[in-house]
Amino acid sequence: MLKVTCAIIEHENRVLVTQRGEAMPDPLLWEFPGGKMEPGETEEECLAREIKEELNITIQPLQRLTPVLHRTQTKTIELIPYICTLRRGDIKLLEHRDYKWSLATDLHRYNWCLPDLPVVEEYLRLREYT
Repeated sequence: MLKVTCAIIEHENRVLVTQRGEAMPDPLLWEFPGGKMEPGETEEECLAREIKEELNITIQPLQRLTPVLHRTQTKTIELIPYICTLRRGDIKLLEHRDYKWSLATDLHRYNWCLPDLPVVEEYLRLREYT
């Protein structure tokens, strides 16, 4: 099983969403940014490292949400979401095609990667936007 973390980054009453690049699996779909855990790494360490590598920003994980199991024909992914806050930095896209600081009420408007859909739903329920 592949463990992957993702960050629901909140800042100034908005949430960061990123669009996958053309060369990535599931190209041009939207997701919460994150990445694969490395051996010996905690979930929080993985989040901080991946977000710094991919977006050039520093975050603070605040709350772990329910992990999502997503099976494809070749692998099973455990997506581990965290609500985070932006600490510092200016976003520089290193892998993604685009990003938006979205209102939570607009999250349903994006064409999401399948594993992120349950994360969106839980986040909206938690923040009472359903």
